Amino acid sequence: MDDVVGKFDRVAKDGKIAGLILKIENPKVGWAKMRALRSGIAKVQGAGKKVYAYLDEADNMDFLLATACDEVCMPEAGVLTTLGVRAEVTFYKKAFDLLGVKAEMLRVGEFKSAGEPYSRTDMSPEFRKEMEEILDDFFQQLVTGIAESRKLPADVVRDVIDNAPITARQALEKKLIDRVGYQDELESAIAKLHEGKKFRVQRKYGKKKMETDLNSFAGMMKFMETLMGIEPPKRKSTNSKLAIIHAQGMIMTGKSTVDFMSGESTMGSDTMIKAIRDAREDATVKAIVLRIDSPGGSALASDLMWHELERVEKPFVVSMGDVAASGGYYIAMGADRVFAEPGTITGSIGVVGMKLALGGVMEKVGVTTDVISRGKNSGILSSTQGYSEGERAAMQKILNEIYAQFTAKAAQGRKMPVEQLEKLARGRVYTGNAALKIGLVDEIGGIDAAIAHAKKLAGLNPEDKLERLDLPKASSPFESLFGNLDPNSEARADAETRLLRRLTSEYIPEATGHFKALGVLRLFSKERSATMMPFDLRVR
Repeated sequence: MDDVVGKFDRVAKDGKIAGLILKIENPKVGWAKMRALRSGIAKVQGAGKKVYAYLDEADNMDFLLATACDEVCMPEAGVLTTLGVRAEVTFYKKAFDLLGVKAEMLRVGEFKSAGEPYSRTDMSPEFRKEMEEILDDFFQQLVTGIAESRKLPADVVRDVIDNAPITARQALEKKLIDRVGYQDELESAIAKLHEGKKFRVQRKYGKKKMETDLNSFAGMMKFMETLMGIEPPKRKSTNSKLAIIHAQGMIMTGKSTVDFMSGESTMGSDTMIKAIRDAREDATVKAIVLRIDSPGGSALASDLMWHELERVEKPFVVSMGDVAASGGYYIAMGADRVFAEPGTITGSIGVVGMKLALGGVMEKVGVTTDVISRGKNSGILSSTQGYSEGERAAMQKILNEIYAQFTAKAAQGRKMPVEQLEKLARGRVYTGNAALKIGLVDEIGGIDAAIAHAKKLAGLNPEDKLERLDLPKASSPFESLFGNLDPNSEARADAETRLLRRLTSEYIPEATGHFKALGVLRLFSKERSATMMPFDLRVR
């Protein structure tokens, strides 16, 4: 995202660039990132340059991005698939029953439904209620975004959605796009507007050139370093800085890594604490912006990061991305100001615990377990048996205590009575729009607004230049795929399996959700309590 938004800034300031053709090919972004991209397009337009969108086909997010442009072009065979919004939740209880697996869910907050896919066959009334409210908000944002950008009545847009998919010709007739044609035809039409001037299309604008001289040792090393994401060491600058700390992925204890099941990054408390400490102790850092895009995870890891952020005495502002829920909300509580986008998924202040008892499935394949125990609750960590009444009561007591800590800290951060905050908690999830109305966030705005406010708190003007310090260091592409690059490491030994899962998720999209579900189970196998968002929301 930083690279793409940075390219928009460069286009806006580049005197040799007259306009921009944006080729849109199914970007994997949510509602918050979509707004950031649209803001980037607006910067180019603000510099007096036209932006043209070209799409072979378009779903909701493709088209929302395209409507921010001055002109939208699709080929004749293209299809506009603005089908509205839909939530499909997969439940695994019957499969578990067939296998002999027993999933026991404990929670605090009737809306805290992260364990429901494993312990129920359908949504609870509370789960359904919050999902309906979120989808209503998203649908309104979709309709309003298209209607305002294309200058169409909202009723017309709703009718288009209800009758989608439609062809490019139909989209042109309904004034949803401006031109039916191919990319070369769009480029030719733009060239005619610049007749009499030197004109060419500069493709892949701003893309870094890769070292390709492989005949020399130096060239080979530079090529490998580029592939691995290794940058030349930079001399430490004494310039004043703004630290952007990227809090991304499911929250876990330990170091940040790549989730084995889903291929997605996880946010490790050790890695994040070091990043926060580096920003806090660096005298050149004048303010900190925490950019959160996380559904939560480990309650312990969330609390450890929250504590480290509480030690920050510099101006500290939070910018919420697509998701900042549960543990992702927990770490935002000590900020001087919290910014969210209208479509940010946030809140989910609650705690959940779950245990999978695998004794039944083991017996089906002829594996039996005999037990000798000392201690009434010695079976809490057992993977073969469910909770006894005493064990369940002990675990529920822990979850209640964590929930009390969570709500107390949230109330302190939001400067409201605990009783008032607790009524808004109970595991309930909100959009950014709804969270603003009830006081869980301070302002609607993107990362630019958060940066401007951080500068203001630091006694600077919004236009004052600050060197940017991005923390923690991003994993290289090789590390993202293979984990630790040590040839003797266990992660390297798992490389083929990791690659297979990545390819399966890429070419069989339905598999991605199941791998994520397995990732949640992995979290619960490591953590007995979690501040985790109750669902994985993907927008198409």
